[in-house]
Amino acid sequence: MNKEGLNPSSSFEQKRKNMADDLCFITKDGLIIKQPKKSPLMLRMFVLFFAMVCGVYICSVCMRQVRARSNGRVLSVKVVERPCEAPVIQPSEKSYVHFPKPNTFARAECECNPVRYFAILSTQRSGSGWFETMLNSHINISSNGEIFSNKVRRSNASTIVESLDKIYNLDWLTSASKNECTAAVGLKWMLNQGLMQHHVEVVEYFKSKGVSAIFLFRRNLLRRMISILANSYDQNAKPLNGTHKSHVHSPQEAEILARYKPAINTTLLIPNLRQVEEMVTKSLEYFKSTRHIILYYEDIIKNRTKLLDVQDFLRVPRMDLNSRQVKIHKGSLSSQIQNWDDVEKTLKGTQYESFLYEDYKMS
Repeated sequence: MNKEGLNPSSSFEQKRKNMADDLCFITKDGLIIKQPKKSPLMLRMFVLFFAMVCGVYICSVCMRQVRARSNGRVLSVKVVERPCEAPVIQPSEKSYVHFPKPNTFARAECECNPVRYFAILSTQRSGSGWFETMLNSHINISSNGEIFSNKVRRSNASTIVESLDKIYNLDWLTSASKNECTAAVGLKWMLNQGLMQHHVEVVEYFKSKGVSAIFLFRRNLLRRMISILANSYDQNAKPLNGTHKSHVHSPQEAEILARYKPAINTTLLIPNLRQVEEMVTKSLEYFKSTRHIILYYEDIIKNRTKLLDVQDFLRVPRMDLNSRQVKIHKGSLSSQIQNWDDVEKTLKGTQYESFLYEDYKMS
C-alpha cells in the first residue's frame, strides 16, 4: 500500500506546495525573459554624444563673448551709460536744450544738467565787452570772447563751424569757462568778423543746433565813432605805461584815456553813420528766423532790469550781474570832440541830429 494513500491530507498539501513552487519558478523565468539586460555600449555612446553637444554649445558661447570684448561692446557699458532726460519744458523749447559730452573733461555730477547755446552779435565799441563780463559774472554762464577776431577761424564756413562745434561742446577752455555746471555757453561775434559774409551758413547752423542770438547795438552811433577813434589812438600811443587797453578797471586809467579828443572827418561822417546803420539793419534781417533778443547799450545803462530779461532769455536762474570795467567817455559830446562845431553843423537838420544831444548817466 502506498504511503500517500495512508495520509491523503499530507499528500494533498505536498502537491499544492510543489505546484506553487513551479508557478513561482515560471513567473521568475518569465520576468527574466521580459526584462532583458541593457547594452553597456549603447549607454556609453549616448553619454559621449551628449557630452559632445554640450561642449560645442559652451565653445560657441565663449567665442561670442570673446568677439564682443574684442569689438568693445561690453554689456556693462550699455547698462551704465543712460541718456540724459530733458527737463519738463514746452515742445518749442526742446531744440534749444543740449547735453554736451566734452572731450577734454568730464562734467561729473552736472553731466545731465541741460545747456543752452548763444552768441552775442554786435559791432565794435558798442559795449559788448562790458556786457560779456556781466554775463560771465553769472555762475552758470560761459561766454568765450571774440574768438573770430582770428582771421584763420573765420576764413571759410568750415573753419567757422569747426570753432563753433568746439565752443558748444564745452571744449573751448578759457578763463570764462564754468566747465561742469555750465547752463549757457556762447561767444561774442562782431558783424564784420565773417558773420555777414557767411550769414547763410551761420543761420543754418544756429537753427539746426539750437543757438540763440543776442543782438547788442548802440543807439548813438556818434558816441560809438568817438570810442573807435580813441581806441585806435590808444593802440599807437599807448598812454597807459606803454600798454594798450581796450577796457580799463580803474577810474584813474579811464581818466587818462578820456583826455584824448579825436577830430572827426565831417566829410565822411554821415556816410560812415549810414554804413553802420545799414549793416545793423541787414544783420537783423538775416537772423530774423532765429531765436533772438535785441538789446541796446544805452537801455542797459539806464535800466539794469534789462539784464534780467537776458537771463530769462537764456533760461538761467536770476542773479545780480556785475563788471569790473569802468566807462571811459562820460558827459556831453561837446567835451569829447576836438572839432565839435564842425560836427554839430554837419549833423544838424539830418536824421542823426539827435546823436548830438542824447546823454545818459551810469546807474
